[in-house]
Amino acid sequence: MAYSSPMQPSRNLILASLPKAVYQKLLPSLTSVQLRDGDILYEAGRTIKFVYFPIASLVSFLSLVDRHLPLEVGLVGREGMVGAPLALGGLVSTVRALVQGTGEALQIEAERFLQVMQDTPLLEKSVLLYVNELLGQVTQTAACNRFHHIDARLARWLLMTRDRVGSAEFHMTHEFLAAMLGVRREGVTEAASLFKAQRLIDYSRGNIIIQNHEGLEAASCSCYAGGSHTLAPWRPTLSPAVRRSS
Repeated sequence: MAYSSPMQPSRNLILASLPKAVYQKLLPSLTSVQLRDGDILYEAGRTIKFVYFPIASLVSFLSLVDRHLPLEVGLVGREGMVGAPLALGGLVSTVRALVQGTGEALQIEAERFLQVMQDTPLLEKSVLLYVNELLGQVTQTAACNRFHHIDARLARWLLMTRDRVGSAEFHMTHEFLAAMLGVRREGVTEAASLFKAQRLIDYSRGNIIIQNHEGLEAASCSCYAGGSHTLAPWRPTLSPAVRRSS
């Protein structure tokens, strides 16, 4: 990871939802880091040492079962945070957190994050509302992986990635997509080729471009329309007094 001074919040939606005074309390403890594709932020069973607020990066949560390939159960981008178990009192990660989209994030030490959250009810509320949404995404993903066809699952995953990186173009190989979806590479290639023939997407050497957003949404399963793509339903409603203080 590369380090630099922290940026002003705006592109991470949790931080952007906070009043200025609350963010200013966090600011001295935040460090801007460049997450690299393939970085492992946590391993399952290991202590969480840092919290990350992605800005232009993407992080997958992978479940590891016996000797099977890791299976993606959650996806976090600019809408959320990595290190959510801390908000529920957990200090150990239950999943592998793998960076799958190079980009910037804001990092804070876990201990400091807990201190600020305990002293700042509005931050705690915002984080807990996000954690609730993340749990819903994980649950929906488990059901989606079990019941829906690879074509629909791939469409959902591409749309969720688009929403979280804020762009219709991103880099992702078929091998990596297959690992994320828990299927053979041939299955991803077949589904992606179908979408390309329908002019829903284009791809070359790992670069994917969504060309027809409405068509890809129509090809996705109901899990996408059901809300797993929504970026910020957890933003707290601020009282007039809090708004004035910000």
